Amino acid sequence: MARPAGRLALTVTFLLLLATVPEASNAAATSHAQTDALLAWKSSLGDPHALSTWTDATAASICTTWRGVACDAAGRVASLRLRGLSLAGGLGALDAAAFPGLAALDLNGNNLAGPIPASLSRLRALDTLDLGSNGLDGTIPPQIGDLSGLVDLRLYNNNLAGAIPHQLSKLPKIVHLDLGSNFLTNPDKFDPMPTVAFLSLYLNYLNGSFPEFVLRSGNVTYLDLSQNGYSGPIPDVLPERLPNLRWLNLSANAFSGRIPASLARLTSLQDLHVGGNNLTGGVPDFLGSMSQLRVLELGGNPLGGPLPRVLGRLKMLQHLDVNNAGLVSTLPPELGSLTNLESIDLSGNQLSGSLLASFAGMQKMREFGVSSNNLTGEIPGRLFASWPELISFEVQSNSLTGKIPPEVGKATKLEFLYLFSNNLTGSIPPELGELANLTELDLSVNSLTGPIPSSFGSLKQLALFFNGLTGKIPPEIGNMTALQVLDVNTNHLEGELPSTISSLRNLQYLALFDNNLSGTIPSDFGEGLALTDVSFANNSFSGELPRRLCEGLALQNFTANHNNFSGELPPCLRYCTGMYRLRLDQNNFTGDLSEAFGVHPSLYYLDVSGNQLTGRLSLDWSQYSSLNTLIIRGNHISGNIGASFCSLSSLMSLDLSNNQLSGELPGCWWNLQSLEFMDVSGNIFSGEFAASASYDLPLQSLHIDNNNFFGVFPPIIQKCKELRTLDLGDNNFFGNIPSWIGTSVQLIRVLRLRSNNNFSGIIPSELSLLSDLHLLDMANNNFIGSIPRSFGNLSSMKQPEKASMESFQKHDIHLQLALVQESRVSVFSRKTEPDPQSPKDQYRDRINIFWKGNEQTFQRTIEFVTGIDLSNNSFSDGIPEEIVYLQGLRFLNLSRNNPSGSIPERIGMLSLLESLVLY
Repeated sequence: MARPAGRLALTVTFLLLLATVPEASNAAATSHAQTDALLAWKSSLGDPHALSTWTDATAASICTTWRGVACDAAGRVASLRLRGLSLAGGLGALDAAAFPGLAALDLNGNNLAGPIPASLSRLRALDTLDLGSNGLDGTIPPQIGDLSGLVDLRLYNNNLAGAIPHQLSKLPKIVHLDLGSNFLTNPDKFDPMPTVAFLSLYLNYLNGSFPEFVLRSGNVTYLDLSQNGYSGPIPDVLPERLPNLRWLNLSANAFSGRIPASLARLTSLQDLHVGGNNLTGGVPDFLGSMSQLRVLELGGNPLGGPLPRVLGRLKMLQHLDVNNAGLVSTLPPELGSLTNLESIDLSGNQLSGSLLASFAGMQKMREFGVSSNNLTGEIPGRLFASWPELISFEVQSNSLTGKIPPEVGKATKLEFLYLFSNNLTGSIPPELGELANLTELDLSVNSLTGPIPSSFGSLKQLALFFNGLTGKIPPEIGNMTALQVLDVNTNHLEGELPSTISSLRNLQYLALFDNNLSGTIPSDFGEGLALTDVSFANNSFSGELPRRLCEGLALQNFTANHNNFSGELPPCLRYCTGMYRLRLDQNNFTGDLSEAFGVHPSLYYLDVSGNQLTGRLSLDWSQYSSLNTLIIRGNHISGNIGASFCSLSSLMSLDLSNNQLSGELPGCWWNLQSLEFMDVSGNIFSGEFAASASYDLPLQSLHIDNNNFFGVFPPIIQKCKELRTLDLGDNNFFGNIPSWIGTSVQLIRVLRLRSNNNFSGIIPSELSLLSDLHLLDMANNNFIGSIPRSFGNLSSMKQPEKASMESFQKHDIHLQLALVQESRVSVFSRKTEPDPQSPKDQYRDRINIFWKGNEQTFQRTIEFVTGIDLSNNSFSDGIPEEIVYLQGLRFLNLSRNNPSGSIPERIGMLSLLESLVLY
């Protein structure tokens, strides 16, 4: 009987072996399919080095040696995790059908592009899909909703667009859904998702009221709808619908109304972000009862009202942000009891009073910001001694007084110290040099005095401008080898620039303007550097500029105006193609102008006036497509001006005066549709002006005096509807003044026709229609007849100027300060330049006037000069009585005519007259 039993056992074993053959065969087939699919996808990515371990291999090695690949017990690929490997390409070549067991696909943080293929829906075992932080575009395939086992879906930070497919709301097991930072729009319909705990839709194109499907997804604990276009009120029912919320971010939308008091019932809420909306009604007191809060961000709303004292009850609070919220109150001392607070931002409000010493109780403070308020008083030194973790202290743009406390040296972890735009006095404490971690220090726009300390640690940015600092720049400055920005402009510094400045190998920005510095610039300065901004302006530097100043060819803004520099310009300037602003005026530079510059397509402002430059205007300059201002006044430039200059379509201000330029002006110049200021006076130009132009010209100021132009009164002036200043003096014009001058150019304020011209005839009565005219000079011509009685109607000359010269100058100084104070938060973002409105750098309209027997140039004060000069003509009738109506006159010259009659009896009523010449 044993033999039959043995045969039975053998038969069963044989049958079992036969049954396993297909399974083994299927497993082998699956293994080969997976290998082939992965290698094909790798090839489509360009065989990246990051996947160098993916080579032809056995099924076992795929699961053990291939990077990012893990398999299940059956040898099927179960997960593919290739985060942050810089993989570039697409997903189209990935054969999803080859991976029946794939549960996790993580390709986050690569450079993948193109659409998400619908074929990913064939990954039926998938529970995790992370394609975040790539460059994927197109729409989200609705087939993703077929992945019924999906628990975690992350598609954030891509370029996906279109409506969110409603099929995603039907994923039965989804817990984590992140579609943030794309270009997605509202879904047509979306069902509640009862399993979702994490829901992020931030930074998309979603709008409308608070989404209903979110309110019906009751298991959400993390909700981020920030940076969209949602509007309307924040729902009062939020606590009842989403009772488990721990993290809520609704910031940067358009929600309006009050912050609902019902939020107090969100007893698990730890992070509340509602900044950057249109919420009103003040900071509600109920927030003080939410003792579990760790983060409270309310800034960027027009909340108004005070900063409540009850916020001092939030003992767990780590971050408080109520910046730019219209708060009007003092700082509540109760905030000092927030012992866990690490950062506070109350900037941009109307908080008043002083900084409180009780804030020292915030023992974990790391980032303290109360800038742009109305705070007064001194900075308590106790704060620095009590905040050992402090890394940022920003109290700029207030009205704080007193000295910088020496205790600042005890905040040894401090990295950013912004005290600019206050009223601080005294010297800079040397204890700042003990802050080894300090990288940015800005003490500008205060009233600090004394020398610059010899040590500032490892700073990258140092701003001390607009103070009263004295002494020399310390040679120890060269030890600050990490320094990138050094701005000490507008102080009283003197002496030479130390040679150690060349040791600052990371320096990019140097501003020394408006000081009393002298001597030469170190000859090796700039060698090996990539300087972007350099200003030596308004000092007494001399000698030549360093030949390698711009060796890095990165220079964008260079100002050396108003010094005593000499010699030729550095040859490297020619190759700084990114140059934006260049001022070299009022020095003694020599050399050929055309050789000093190359092609600078970004150049916006160029001023080389008041030097000894020679040569001609290079044709290269026609390629300065961005040039707005070109000033070459007062050099020795000669030759003709070619028509190629007519291609400077962005040019608004042009000054070629006082050179040796000759020939005729190109007719196409009158087609420059941006040109508002043009001064070619003091040259040898000749010829007649164009008869007309096809359209109105934007010119507001035209100076062509002291040349050899001839012909009748230029008819093209009739096309200059915006003209304010016209100077045709000292040329060879002749004929009558056209009557259209009073109707076609009605905005003229200054009209000068004097000397060497031969204008004749009577003065047209239409001239009196120029209601803005306050300076008229027609001396040394051949006018005849009467002085028009209608001159009494020149309304700008009738009223005494209300503003005095003194008040104007005071206003100008305050304007300079305001321009700086309104600027920046970090030195790089509020770079300073020599103020174009300061006395030395002013470039406004100017005019030459015979004043009290001498020819004087009026520039900054031209708007305060009101007068008439009709001297040396052939007027024969008497002085009209109406002249006494011009109560604003400061000078009147009618001499060397042939007047008859008597002097008006009431001429003594012209109380502002400083110069009166009648015969």
